[in-house]
Amino acid sequence: IVEAMERFRVPGVAVGMLHGGEESVAGYGVTSVEHLLPVDGDTLFQIGSISKTVTGTAAMRLVEMGKLDLDEPVRTYLPDLRLASENVAVRVTLRHLFTHTAGWVGDYFDDFGSGDDALAKIIVRMADLPQLTPLGAVWSYNNAGFYLAGRAIEAATGKTFEAAAKELVLDPLGMNRSCFFAADAITHRVATGHHVWEGAPAVARPWALARTANPVGGIISSVRDMLRYARFHLSDGVTSDGKRLLTVASMRRMQSPQVPAEWEDAWGLTWGLSAIGGVRIVRHGGSTNGQQATLVLVPERQFALVVLTNADSGSLLHAEVTKWTFHDVLALEEPEPPPVDVPAEVLASYTGRYAGALADLEVILQDGDLVLKSTPKGGFPLKDSPPLPAPPPMRVAAVGRDRIVVQDGPMKGRRGEFLRRPDGSIAWLRSSRIHARLP
Repeated sequence: IVEAMERFRVPGVAVGMLHGGEESVAGYGVTSVEHLLPVDGDTLFQIGSISKTVTGTAAMRLVEMGKLDLDEPVRTYLPDLRLASENVAVRVTLRHLFTHTAGWVGDYFDDFGSGDDALAKIIVRMADLPQLTPLGAVWSYNNAGFYLAGRAIEAATGKTFEAAAKELVLDPLGMNRSCFFAADAITHRVATGHHVWEGAPAVARPWALARTANPVGGIISSVRDMLRYARFHLSDGVTSDGKRLLTVASMRRMQSPQVPAEWEDAWGLTWGLSAIGGVRIVRHGGSTNGQQATLVLVPERQFALVVLTNADSGSLLHAEVTKWTFHDVLALEEPEPPPVDVPAEVLASYTGRYAGALADLEVILQDGDLVLKSTPKGGFPLKDSPPLPAPPPMRVAAVGRDRIVVQDGPMKGRRGEFLRRPDGSIAWLRSSRIHARLP
């Protein structure tokens, strides 16, 4: 970890592992390059989109109470819901939201203040989000769907989303340091995010996400708290003090395939699902303004790994730590997909420009090899946030029919696949999100 921190210029890392009933926790580096406080197991980081699994867990508790239903239209709880497609607005369900199959533009971020009506306000603006694919047809990672999920939880409980999530999940699991607001986090030691520019980390500002983002990625937590959360999701629905929060059936449903995702992976109810050597992997990552996190569960081995970092290059670090841990601790080898020979005319068919909400991608051929260029467009953490500097062009290897893997640069290891129309033409390049091919 220390070597990787130096290589990727990550100022601070907190790591937690659960294995064989034993917890191991360690902190490395500092919370900020401007204020050199050491990181430990109680240091608070933004866990980003891992928060979506907490939103899903809270919703499942309400499903068991009869206050929500995964397959009822969201309009049952939010009768004033308006979307770009009325046909989608009347049919979209929590299951669509939790499996990222709603089909509208998912990367929309905005700040509607710190009041209790923030979620209600941003949902009004969702009527402007274009519908890209038919409801339920295509998996494409969708942040905006969790605004609706959070608002449905508010409607079902009569409480703010944050109060409901705390009552339904954080408090029962003993996640006593975990919170949503900077005013609560500031009483503890807190990590600051960093952007790595020209080989050096610089503090990323603003620190806090907008309140609207809380159901999407707003939880602030520590490695110790996240291990408590991991223990619960490795259990049969009972907390460490013997209280049942969810039935065995609900726990299994959250971690069971609901829809196909990228490649051979699947998506459960808020969890990403894959397998290594036949062993089931349950995971979610998180990305905020200069912070990257990962939570990996291996239920058959009662194993969990949490890595929290305070740099946007932290995703490269936690990918290496996860791979090393799988190999050295669990004897699971996650093979690199080998490059395959692809006819030149097929490679040429991949070239072109692909438009996304936060970045545009361009695939070109250079000396017979594929190269990916990414042009950030801004829009995160706020709608009007300027784009970060564009990364250098990255080499891409074809590893199967219509499948690619980035070989180097800040997106190293990122997978992609080209999705085709019935007539065989390429419609999308999907790399977590779908990017529309431009003429």
